[in-house]
Amino acid sequence: MSGTWSKLKKTLSFKSSAAPEIVPNQSDSRSTTTSSSLSSRFSRSFGSNVRSSKKTCAICLGNVRSGQGQAIFTAECSHSFHFSCIADSVKHGNYLCPICRFKWKEIPLQLPNANADGNRNATGRARVSPYQAPQEDYSTVFSHAPRPTTLPLSEPVFSDDEPLLVFSTDPTPPPPCGSTNNVSIKTFTEFPAVTASESFSDFAVLVGIHAPPLLDDACETERAHIDLVTVLDVSGSMAGSKLTLLKRAVNFVIDNLGSADRLSIVTFSANARRIFPLRRMTDRGREDARVAVSSLHADGGTNIVEGLKKGARVLEERRERNSVASIILLSDGKDTYNCDNSRARQNQVSTQFLNLLPISISRRGIEPQNENQLPTFPIHTFGFGSDHDSSIMHAISDASGGTFSFIESVGMVQDAFARCIGGLLSVVVQEFRLSVTSASPGVQISLIPSGRYASEIYQGFEGVINVGDLYADEEKEFLVYLSVPICPILEDESNLEKTQLLKIACSYKDASKAMVQFEGERVEIVRPKVLSLTDYKVSLEVDRQRNRLQVAESIAQAQEMAERGNLDGAQDVLTNMRSTLLSSASAQAGDALCTWLEAELTEIREKLANMEMYEHTGRAYVLSGLSSHSWQRATTRGDSTTHTTIIREGESSVHSGSIGYNTPSMVTMVTRSQNLSSLIPRMQGERHNKSTSLTKM
Repeated sequence: MSGTWSKLKKTLSFKSSAAPEIVPNQSDSRSTTTSSSLSSRFSRSFGSNVRSSKKTCAICLGNVRSGQGQAIFTAECSHSFHFSCIADSVKHGNYLCPICRFKWKEIPLQLPNANADGNRNATGRARVSPYQAPQEDYSTVFSHAPRPTTLPLSEPVFSDDEPLLVFSTDPTPPPPCGSTNNVSIKTFTEFPAVTASESFSDFAVLVGIHAPPLLDDACETERAHIDLVTVLDVSGSMAGSKLTLLKRAVNFVIDNLGSADRLSIVTFSANARRIFPLRRMTDRGREDARVAVSSLHADGGTNIVEGLKKGARVLEERRERNSVASIILLSDGKDTYNCDNSRARQNQVSTQFLNLLPISISRRGIEPQNENQLPTFPIHTFGFGSDHDSSIMHAISDASGGTFSFIESVGMVQDAFARCIGGLLSVVVQEFRLSVTSASPGVQISLIPSGRYASEIYQGFEGVINVGDLYADEEKEFLVYLSVPICPILEDESNLEKTQLLKIACSYKDASKAMVQFEGERVEIVRPKVLSLTDYKVSLEVDRQRNRLQVAESIAQAQEMAERGNLDGAQDVLTNMRSTLLSSASAQAGDALCTWLEAELTEIREKLANMEMYEHTGRAYVLSGLSSHSWQRATTRGDSTTHTTIIREGESSVHSGSIGYNTPSMVTMVTRSQNLSSLIPRMQGERHNKSTSLTKM
């Protein structure tokens, strides 16, 4: 019996070693080979068989080693092929690995050439469908290992972006400086007068800027066009209603981008994929983008770093560039690959996390060395639900110049995206630079609390604030603190002496990319011997801005105390700030912004009732608020849309701007989103009624 079994094993061993490799049917004579020649190429062991298949393309039988001048595609089953060979095979419907017959999820597709006929594919054959499958970056596909590896050398450059839309030259020149299409500047002094014999060390001057409007029927040339990359979390926790609503929200973005705007879609779970290249949102582009979105499925872990790296590469490596470039990042979880989520070392963890990101996202204090250096791409982050890492998401947005929004309710995703793109699609001013210069001897600039906007004071003589992009109708207000010297008293009391404080100037690029420079009116105050009763009245505009800064500072202080576990101390800080706010001149005058700030303090205090509530929603809510105050730009917070209130001039005796930093374009886009969402249940109900009627018939 033992002899028979030994003979059987020898027979099976011989058959196994002599069996040819399964190769797809090919008309090319290169793939026709004998069983003996094939068997001599492979070892009897499975391990060496895999190693050999990695060196040889199973389609053309050529060498697939790197450095041979051909792109290499490595599938998730770890078999490698020449990209041109496997792309041609896939194009004919072969989605199985030619070696092991594994059914691939990641399909290598050859994108059409940017200059090719839109009705034909890359080989010149008639297009069967505008979009066959989700577009992978047709590179080496990552294996599902516990830790991601570095990008292989064979991964192609993302220089396949669709060319920009070229507008016909308008013979009409742009409107002259000083028209309603330019930025307006307003200034207010803390007091209208200061006695000549008195000096101030911290006299406040408010400098406010207001961007020009964008009419509802404005053409695309009246705003800057955008290259937008959405980096979307499709990990396993996004399965179900989260993913459904995310798809709906991204489709809303697709529908509202203009034909000159370009969109790319990157997804990440354990690894990252670019499923849609940077393309203009024409009718064809929108159709293809929707197909890409519909293919999304949730699975795997959460690797935010890899998602951001790939999203940044899309913008870094594009051949052409729209005026505005930005990234939208949404995640509902913590990065399970790149950071330690210990709250005891949260600041250190955030710093280490930022160090993993490209310089184009987080310069980490590095200033541009020359004009050719890549700018930092703003990342607008969206923390989805109560399990995301709000500290990391806030750190990403803060370092890149974007905003952080907290989406507590699942149904708020679309509205949150709508508010963000409402601003991004209304950029009418770029590279805005505000300059304030001392206008009299002895007047020194001591402080400019500009939030997260970069500012610098040069020897007390000149101060500069780099604001960057401005949305249509957007307002920014900055306090400038001065030292004001004693003024010589004139013998002729009928001629009141005045002290010139500041000269205001600004420069920026308008929507036509033309450089605009102009100077505002000089800021001055009267210097009488004796003040009148009206001279003691503080400027409500200055007072309300000081209140805003103090509230933001108190919220930041309370958040730091909460992180240390001192919730009682944090609540005391907020309570004291509320009392100070309510006793201020602007609050006493019924200022609308002060009313909103009071409501914010009350809401935050409630979210610091206990540590469980703070970690569940409080931290994200607070950080989103700090992001909003730092940039003077609207964010989504919690599960409400109450921050869309716009106070117009005449409705408030003090405040004529927006509440919560919303702009009219943001409000319009959020309203559009809400109206669309309200139609969905109605349409579903109508379909249900029709279905019921047909059943009865």
